[in-house]
Amino acid sequence: MTNSSKSTLSRGITALVFLALVFVPVIGSRAMVQDLFMVLTLLVLALNWNMLAGFAGLVSVGQQAFVGIGAYAMFGGVILWGWDPLPAILLGGVAAMFLSLPIAFFTFRLNGAYFAIGTWVSAEIVRLSVAQWKALGGGTGTSLPKGTTKDMFGVPQIKDLLGVSSSAAADALTYWLALGLAVVTLLAGYVFLRSRMGLGLQAIRDNVEAARSVGVDPLRLKALVFVLSAFGTGLCGALLFIQITRVSPDAAFSVVDWTAFVIFITVIGGIGTLPGPVVGVLVFYILQRVLADYGTVYLIVLGLIGIVIMLFARKGLWGMFTEKTGIELLPLRHKSLQRSER
Repeated sequence: MTNSSKSTLSRGITALVFLALVFVPVIGSRAMVQDLFMVLTLLVLALNWNMLAGFAGLVSVGQQAFVGIGAYAMFGGVILWGWDPLPAILLGGVAAMFLSLPIAFFTFRLNGAYFAIGTWVSAEIVRLSVAQWKALGGGTGTSLPKGTTKDMFGVPQIKDLLGVSSSAAADALTYWLALGLAVVTLLAGYVFLRSRMGLGLQAIRDNVEAARSVGVDPLRLKALVFVLSAFGTGLCGALLFIQITRVSPDAAFSVVDWTAFVIFITVIGGIGTLPGPVVGVLVFYILQRVLADYGTVYLIVLGLIGIVIMLFARKGLWGMFTEKTGIELLPLRHKSLQRSER
């Protein structure tokens, strides 16, 4: 089978998987819908972090700042201004985007490990500041008003269409939003990286001085990616906490849940590749299901797997799979380069 045939087959399988995911709320249990919702939101977070670290060379350990501010902005829109949660999701994305500007202003003066520490410290400052927001519960947090998710735009229509309860209809709606956000994030990343700016971004990652010598502005491109990734992460944070329905500073700004796990997913799947986070989130979900009952052993196993992957499969599971099979999904190389390699 030629590489072209393999790619066509893999695209067909991908399309079938997508269709199956669309119909999960129709044919699957509510528990399955909730589980896959978490998988999809983690995938969105991983895709955004991968764009930063894998393509822009910005290893951030403070992405929880954008998850948290997105969640709190959404809660503020609902509780303080009476918005429906769905438009309040956009408010969460915009709030995260604006927050990224001062964070970028300070952290972009740092490099390497100092940048990573700077983003983490920035996230902690935001967490401590939000904990003073008394209108949203201060340090203990708050919950969405009773019945808010059941009255969201679209929930009554889904309830009638599927013949389910309002709670199940709300789960289906947030699941479809998460699926749509994951697909849009993946495809938008592909289109961007195939563009002239995306090519410049990858050149910066490989050699900053060489990229600058051909007219690429590293600071401008990295800042653009940082702001756009913050927007996507903020949207995801707002969507996550619509499903959770309760927010607190510790939960919304959790470095383990929204950054450490995301880094693990990206690294084992294949950092610097678009399908890598997809593979990584599937492995993470399987490990979570199998090892969740073993307490701290679960975290130890995750750490050991991450170390093994970094030592023996630097390109991650997807990179290793591509090398063995020749199958490439969403290739980022330009046609002229692909032809010259043949």
